[in-house]
Amino acid sequence: MEEVTEGVNNLAITEPHKKNRIQVSNTKKPLFFYVNLAKRYMQLHNEVELSALGMAIATVVTVAEILKNNGLAVEKKIMTSTVDVKDDSRSRPMQKAKIEIVLGKTENFDDLMAAAAEEREAAAADGEEQS
Repeated sequence: MEEVTEGVNNLAITEPHKKNRIQVSNTKKPLFFYVNLAKRYMQLHNEVELSALGMAIATVVTVAEILKNNGLAVEKKIMTSTVDVKDDSRSRPMQKAKIEIVLGKTENFDDLMAAAAEEREAAAADGEEQS
């Protein structure tokens, strides 16, 4: 039993959970959930890492392109790889494509976010006046 405990204590975690990583699924949340979450992460950490496997890769690329086209983000790094995924119904592991895109803030990110917040406040005020 001591050997097991010692082995667990000596395990080196090769990839610790990063605070600025978003693991994207193509089934769990709508696209703009990830866009807005990435904006918030960039506000907090100055950059965000979007990560996805398999069919969710298209969602990650779309999120990154929306942020870039709106002038909010710049690409810092794109990494692709394959990972072995264990499936209970199959005896051997299945390989899935993986992508990781690191985006950083643009110089005018804070100005654009402030302008968007002002627009939301103005729209909310207009909505209250009409009711």
